Amino acid sequence: MNIKQILFKVLDNFESYACQFLLAFFVVLLFLQILLREFFQYSISWGEELATYLFVWFVFLGASYACRLGAHNRVTFQFKMLPKKVSIAIEAFSDLIWVGFNIYFIYLSYQFVFVKMNLFWKSQTMGIPMKYFYMILPFSFALMAVRVIQINYMRFVKGVEIKDPDAIDMDEIEESMKTENGTMKKQEKK
Repeated sequence: MNIKQILFKVLDNFESYACQFLLAFFVVLLFLQILLREFFQYSISWGEELATYLFVWFVFLGASYACRLGAHNRVTFQFKMLPKKVSIAIEAFSDLIWVGFNIYFIYLSYQFVFVKMNLFWKSQTMGIPMKYFYMILPFSFALMAVRVIQINYMRFVKGVEIKDPDAIDMDEIEESMKTENGTMKKQEKK
């Protein structure tokens, strides 16, 4: 693999890597906090606050990762009654509205973080300016907008079928159940 392919792979899976790191970090931090409290009657004063902020970042980056996978919850049962082209057009239109919402929220959160937020507003125990924690808002919504556009590009321009990971799991479960049922029927006949 050349450097360009490695860089593309890292960027394409950025949210996954970041979420894995954040999850591991705040779980270890909370576990350490519990151990210190229970066995040493000591508490890291900033531990819970940092874990909370890491969890918030985890949630927002996880939402972007769900966009990347095409796994956001949608109500789509009504599309089954419509012709395929109409349902595709409606989904594309709803994604366009979603991108518009993301762009509007990027603007609002940018205004909040970089214009309206007081520079002296700091976190309670760590003393870090809150601006750094709230930066996730414009960043994650920009990333979500990019991922929605990326998924639609892959679907409509490149012709890649994007399946919801939950739907893929359900297909695998149904297939394995059919296989098991066939095996059980064969054993019953013997």
